[in-house]
Amino acid sequence: MAKGGLVARLGGLKPKGAASVRQGLSAGADRAKTVLDKAPAPSPNPMTNLVIADIALRGGGRLLRHLVETTVLKTKYESEKAKNIVKGRGMIQTLVGTAAARVATKSVPGAILVGGGLLAKALYDRQRGRQAAKEGQAAVNRQAAEGESADET
Repeated sequence: MAKGGLVARLGGLKPKGAASVRQGLSAGADRAKTVLDKAPAPSPNPMTNLVIADIALRGGGRLLRHLVETTVLKTKYESEKAKNIVKGRGMIQTLVGTAAARVATKSVPGAILVGGGLLAKALYDRQRGRQAAKEGQAAVNRQAAEGESADET
């Protein structure tokens, strides 16, 4: 980057401390808002635009979640099985996961409750050792089989 290139992009601001950095970020946010204000909306109706934005965000979030889950599963399983495990998740499993995440992110007591429940389950499974591992592996295999059969239909 050329000397002063970043400073020029920040509008001539030379950050020296936290206040200067905040000022530079604020200026950048203002410029981004100006660019977005000039961009045409998909529809003249603001409610339609809100629905479009909601669908795009939810779809993007879903794709990102599946990508992260598959990547984490690939550390232990082969690629195809990891994809099938993610695809084989049932509606109840999805709803329970969504509800737990929502409770955990809405408040500190919710986060403590959900985190405590997950910790208790992990400790319970550790105490049961091989039996818990065997049951978990059987459940993963069933879910992978359901995901594989979803591919065939």
